[in-house]
Amino acid sequence: MRNYPKALLDPAQCAVVIIDHQPQMYFGVESAPRCIIENNVIGLAKAAQLFGVPCMLTTVAAQTFSGPTYAKLQSVYPQVVPIDRTAINAWEDANLKKAIEGTQRKRLIIAGLWTEACVTFPALCMMEDGYEVFIAADACGGASGAAHDMAILRMTQAGVKPMTWMQVMLEWQRDWNNLETYEGVMTIVKEHGGAYGLGVEYSESMRA
Repeated sequence: MRNYPKALLDPAQCAVVIIDHQPQMYFGVESAPRCIIENNVIGLAKAAQLFGVPCMLTTVAAQTFSGPTYAKLQSVYPQVVPIDRTAINAWEDANLKKAIEGTQRKRLIIAGLWTEACVTFPALCMMEDGYEVFIAADACGGASGAAHDMAILRMTQAGVKPMTWMQVMLEWQRDWNNLETYEGVMTIVKEHGGAYGLGVEYSESMRA
């Protein structure tokens, strides 16, 4: 049984909401390289899967404008049907609300496109409805660097807590002696952890 300080994320209390990682939404992203955002959101999704954290996928106008959930992300959760909607604010969609309420989790971790709209709007509304909201900022993208940065600033001023996807995963792991998830975390780090992942691979090669 893992004991988590109240200040840290306990995977048993969390749910992840990945909003509108779709082709058309990616086309408009200019705040960071699209391949890096894609890498980071897939890392977050794999971490949620490893730690048994419910993960909901949403799309906006998937059939008429934005396209389906990005294939590499959907492949992490092939059984999860994205919740499609027309409203910019996903929190206005009754199906998403029902799905989140069904998890009985009050700490929500959000990643999405675009930060200034489809992330900010639901994040602020979720907080208003009593949820504690965290943003995996490096798994989000905006139409410009300024748009992304100002959205993160607005959310944090309102009480939303900014994080990175790796920080979320390491907070869930908490202790390297938690061996039931250690190998899975190391695999995700090697696949999506950039320089850290290269360091892990090097360390393993030296011990081989």
